[in-house]
Amino acid sequence: MNIAIIPARGGSKRIPGKNIKVFAGKPLIAYSIDAAKASGLFDKIIISTDSEDVAEVAKAYGAEVPFIRPHELSNDVVGTRPVTNHGIKYCIENFYKPEFCCCIYATAPFLQAKFLQQGLDYLKQQSDKSFAFSVTSFPFPVQRALKHTSEGVTPMFPDSITKRSQDLEDAFHDAGQFYWGRTDGYLSNKKIFSQHSLPVVLPRHLVQDIDTPEDWLRAELMYQAYVKGQKSE
Repeated sequence: MNIAIIPARGGSKRIPGKNIKVFAGKPLIAYSIDAAKASGLFDKIIISTDSEDVAEVAKAYGAEVPFIRPHELSNDVVGTRPVTNHGIKYCIENFYKPEFCCCIYATAPFLQAKFLQQGLDYLKQQSDKSFAFSVTSFPFPVQRALKHTSEGVTPMFPDSITKRSQDLEDAFHDAGQFYWGRTDGYLSNKKIFSQHSLPVVLPRHLVQDIDTPEDWLRAELMYQAYVKGQKSE
């Protein structure tokens, strides 16, 4: 059995009410819930929240809210892993022990069911790995990054600054959409950003952080352009 856990606090300093703010026609969290439902991979889609408002919206879109997140896990410095583990332990104590758990961010309107399926398939195919999560490539070689110092502009990696882009190794970053894990892996001390994980590579046009009002506007424009493009095909 598999569960999805979607962390969704009620508070957000830079974008008030971000998780349930209307994004391109529906609450932002609804996109993550809909993608999880569309995948058909989960026996339970659980929202971990400290907010009754978030809980109400999540239930309206078909997710479960079996508990209200404890106060000590509801501040803005608590990481995702402790919140996910709390949800897993609640499930074990009150329902059953899932084989796999997927932490899905509530701020992922570009999330697609096929990538969730891909992540689970990767884990099932490689039994020595504990996690599989979404990544995407940097749009420009990080090896040619510059830094601004009191002396002017200097390269961060002097040995690479004159190399051609095609001669440099691709670099990737966390796409901030989903994190599959074996339940025992989540409850262990294994780190996700390590050799214990597998990458699920997403195209860059389906990745956008939403942390500031500017991010929000950019993401909505990207989403509207993407949906329009899909309809024209």
